[in-house]
Amino acid sequence: MTDPTAAEVRRPGVGAPPARTRRPAARDELRAAAVVLRGEGRSVGDIAARLGVAKSTAYLWVRHLPLDPDEEVARERRRAHSKVMTDARWSAHRQARDAARAAAVADAAAWVGSIEHRELVMVGAALYWAEGEKAKPWRPHECRVRFINSDPGLVGIFVRFVEAMGVSREALRFRVSIHETADAEAAVRWWAERVAVPAETFRPTSFKRHRPTTVRRNTGEEYRGCLIVEVPRSRQLYWRIEGIMKGMGDGAAGEGR
Repeated sequence: MTDPTAAEVRRPGVGAPPARTRRPAARDELRAAAVVLRGEGRSVGDIAARLGVAKSTAYLWVRHLPLDPDEEVARERRRAHSKVMTDARWSAHRQARDAARAAAVADAAAWVGSIEHRELVMVGAALYWAEGEKAKPWRPHECRVRFINSDPGLVGIFVRFVEAMGVSREALRFRVSIHETADAEAAVRWWAERVAVPAETFRPTSFKRHRPTTVRRNTGEEYRGCLIVEVPRSRQLYWRIEGIMKGMGDGAAGEGR
């Protein structure tokens, strides 16, 4: 008997890998299908949806195959056309909805009519208790009336409420709080018109630092930040607001018995 050659000798642990460690061929078929779909101009999202894989996986498979610029332009045109068709289809519905909303708002506004002093005080107190600065349990004696909001309608109600409580508008301190990338001077002028106070009397603007990683929707020309309205020496006023809210709460509880 001849001695076995080196090629015929199998060392322990060396040889064909076990079947359980082999990668299934189905994954390779999906990869090939992804390449074909990319060649047809499909997007990564479309490929992932068609093959039932994650978008990150589909991207890894086809990232070496960027879309043809002409095909990308064609895709954008198709999207734009689809949007036009959708807008046209829903145009009548949106117009009817907007008209119904305008009618409901006008009807409710007419129902309110003029607000009496007592109503204004109660509404203003409730508004402040919901949106204004309140004393904390850990510092119950630090009571000051300070209101911050981005809605000019709510700010207007609060200013009227403070006046109804005996504080003149000229005594209030106004300050704009806005992101540093916005037009702060224009925002100050805009808010000054809303509260009927000279812009020159506003306190220095408070700027919010811009974070590029944060996705913000309050941008553009319509963004004017928030207005801070502070009532100086307002401890007594704060106590009165607290009392009004207690009276409203006790009254509502009594009616429910």
